[in-house]
Amino acid sequence: MFKKNFLDLWRRIGTHGIMTLSTCSENRVTSRPMSIVVIDSKFYCQTDITYMKSRQIAENPNVAVCYKNFSIEGICRMLDNPFQYDFFINAMRLHFNNAVDRWSALPTERVLEITPTMIYMWDYDKDDPYIEYWDFKNTAYCKKHMLKK
Repeated sequence: MFKKNFLDLWRRIGTHGIMTLSTCSENRVTSRPMSIVVIDSKFYCQTDITYMKSRQIAENPNVAVCYKNFSIEGICRMLDNPFQYDFFINAMRLHFNNAVDRWSALPTERVLEITPTMIYMWDYDKDDPYIEYWDFKNTAYCKKHMLKK
């Protein structure tokens, strides 16, 4: 059941989007929109190592991404300069070429790789609200209807 729903999940999320990344450290949560690409079930974006979000990720790699009606929890890892990763640059050029031209060559720019641990999706079946859960740690899926019948 998880595998079938897992494939459907990635079809629904798609390959890219402007997604909101939230980071937290020292009891301070911050959020900002990011140009994110989805490759092999992971989320990738780029940022400068001098920005607050980079410092927060270094202190606390637990992050959240919000996109459409999806809430994504995950672990973030900071990689090297974007041009060290052809798969990333190729995907970014396809969807966010302007970001590559403006930012990727800067010496302090880094790729962020987010591996999801849990994804939730809110939706409706007619007038019946439900939440779908994809638990990556336990490879589990469930769908919970919110109205009691």
